[in-house]
Amino acid sequence: MVVLANPALDSIPHVGSQKHGARFPGIPVVDLSRPGAGEAIVRACEDLGFFKLVNHGIPVELMQRLEAEAVKFFSLPQVEKEKSGPANPFGYGNKRIGVNGDVGWLEYLLFVVTSDPLSCTSMTACSFRSALSEYLVAVRKMASDVLRSMAQGLKIEPRDALGKLAMDEHSDCIFRLNHYPPCPPLQELNRSLTGFGEHTDPQIISILRSNDSSGLQISLEDGSWVSVPPDQASFFINVGDSLQVKSAPHDSLHAHLLMLDVVGTQVLTNGRFRSVRHRVAANSLNPRVSMIYFFGPPPAQRIAPLPQLMGEGEQSKYKEFTWGEYKKAAYRSRLGDNRLVQFEK
Repeated sequence: MVVLANPALDSIPHVGSQKHGARFPGIPVVDLSRPGAGEAIVRACEDLGFFKLVNHGIPVELMQRLEAEAVKFFSLPQVEKEKSGPANPFGYGNKRIGVNGDVGWLEYLLFVVTSDPLSCTSMTACSFRSALSEYLVAVRKMASDVLRSMAQGLKIEPRDALGKLAMDEHSDCIFRLNHYPPCPPLQELNRSLTGFGEHTDPQIISILRSNDSSGLQISLEDGSWVSVPPDQASFFINVGDSLQVKSAPHDSLHAHLLMLDVVGTQVLTNGRFRSVRHRVAANSLNPRVSMIYFFGPPPAQRIAPLPQLMGEGEQSKYKEFTWGEYKKAAYRSRLGDNRLVQFEK
């Protein structure tokens, strides 16, 4: 184990290095403006559980405006930032991720998406509030469009069956701003610190946008990790646990769909879609700023197979549960735990 002089660094796990320039070229790219986007989304969710979204309709300037406000906040003296914390779970956090011992080389702001997401912080800057509000409205609409296209690709009626999950006034959505500071001492060691440890997202889908600094990595089916080239003009979509289901033959798709007004992508599709494991490695020289909108259903929404969508003699692979029950289980677990296993039959 490499030992650094800074005790704060020594407490954070290292991520093994990759070959110079070794980035996975196979990230699916979905053009939301083109016919056939729904089918492309379905293929990407089946194959990888992750895709890049282009021509999404959100101006780059709007993204950059919120990024600039985030950078301004994270550049404040530590004592000022800590007035918006500690995260419990919302507010400002530094290195500590959750309450179960996970740590990373990052600081963050975590908000519940309400009419006043900044209420959990001490921030009063009108410019931050305005930029955040505009961004959340735009991404929420885009998420609805993505889920509508997904439903079209799955041949689900009505087309807004999935989109309603994102737009419901009781939907359980959160928003995270992450800042991964540079770590120059690691440059000569050919190693990176864990910025955010490997995990899957428990919600339906997660919509991520970052600056042009690398660091995001996803796990392939063989267990290998590949880097995702950054693109500050695009979004990256993760399939969440709730939407995942065990893979089904193409001709029996509908038999493996769960009720469409329930939770996440993996369970909603009974495993046909993959919930992708991902992590972030802190860059040695360049700061990374990312913003992630997590879309979850209402806490009381129950998840159960829809009988008319089940094949003859087919059984659900998951026990019935509510989003609230699953979220509690997720908060009790470590980042890398397989949370769905306790809900499998």
